[in-house]
Parts: sequence; structure tokens; C-alpha cells
Amino acid sequence: MLRKHRKIRSWLTFAVALLWSCSLQAQEVALKTNLLYDGLTTPNLGLEVGLGCRMTAQLFYGLNPWVYSGSHSEARKVKHWVLMPELRWWGCTRMNGWFVGVHLMGGQFNAARVDLPLPGAFFSGLDVAKAVRDTRVEGSFAGAGLAVGYQWILSRHWNLEVETGVGYNRVWYDQFPCAECGTKLDSGTSNYAGLTKLGVTLMYVF
Repeated sequence: MLRKHRKIRSWLTFAVALLWSCSLQAQEVALKTNLLYDGLTTPNLGLEVGLGCRMTAQLFYGLNPWVYSGSHSEARKVKHWVLMPELRWWGCTRMNGWFVGVHLMGGQFNAARVDLPLPGAFFSGLDVAKAVRDTRVEGSFAGAGLAVGYQWILSRHWNLEVETGVGYNRVWYDQFPCAECGTKLDSGTSNYAGLTKLGVTLMYVF
């Protein structure tokens, strides 16, 4: 498991370095937050940079550190962090109108006693969405997907964006009977295919 975590961190570090090098030559930069993600108690922040008249790159980071109501052994939580770089092609001009994107993603999670409304399917392994209803599952994931979206210019500096995407994730997990106990029930890998992005995003364009 630790080896998998190191691979994910190395892969994401490379993606961040690539986006940073592109931003040094960017003609337009925007800071953004996914309002849907914020509404699910997951603070998040994104950076989008222009790479040409019809191409942009963005990087999103989200973090949920919270434990919800419940006793020590029955605590409800869906702790996680995710890093998601994306390359976008625009139908007209960048940061205006329709776009299609290719995104990568990776992160770690620790969830227990919650319902995960994931519109997709787990296969060739544990159904994580069902397992976290009654047990705790922690681990890491990495994957890729395709997205489509639309962006409106609201004013000189403010834009609004909607986006949805589908893709695949490989999941490495450990399963435990309760929120805090350390007796392992199962360990292995699983695969997920389905929704990987959904956003209503407010952004400030510099």
C-alpha cells in the first residue's frame, strides 16, 4: 500500500510541476472553487491558466478532514483529499463557451458509516460504495477521464462554469469493521467506472 501511495504522489507531483511550468507563460489565469463540492463540506481550490487561444490547463485540489456525528466507534466520516489536473480544448476562445477536457486524478480516502451517491459501478473487487455503509474503508485511488462543460462570462473578472465527466479509477483499499478499530477485515484492489467530475464552479479571472 505504501508503494502505491508513493507512486500516486510522484505522478501527481509531476502533473503539478507541468502545470506550473505552463502557467509561467500563461496569458490568462483564474482562481476557482466548485460550489457543489463546497456544499458537501469539502473545501476546494482550482487554478486555470491559458496555454493558447483555444487551450487551457487547470489543477483542482479538494480536502475533507471532517468527522461527522456518532460515537467514537460508530463515527460517520468521508475524509479524503483529491488532486485533479485537466487539459481543455475550447470551441471558440478560452474560458468562454463550450469545452472538452481530459483529466487525471489521484488521492486518498477514509470513509465509514456513510452513503456515497456514486453514479457508477465498482467491479473486479470490493464495492466500496456499499462497504462504507456498515464498515470503514480506507485507501488510495488514481485514474483518468473525459469531461465536457460550458463557461459563462458574468463580468470583467467573474465567470461561472458547469462541467461533468466520466472515467475510470483504480482503488487500493483496506477494510475495517468500525470507524476507529484496527482489526482488518479485507485488503485488496477494486475498479470504478462512472462519474468522475461534476461541478458548478465560480471563478475569478485575473
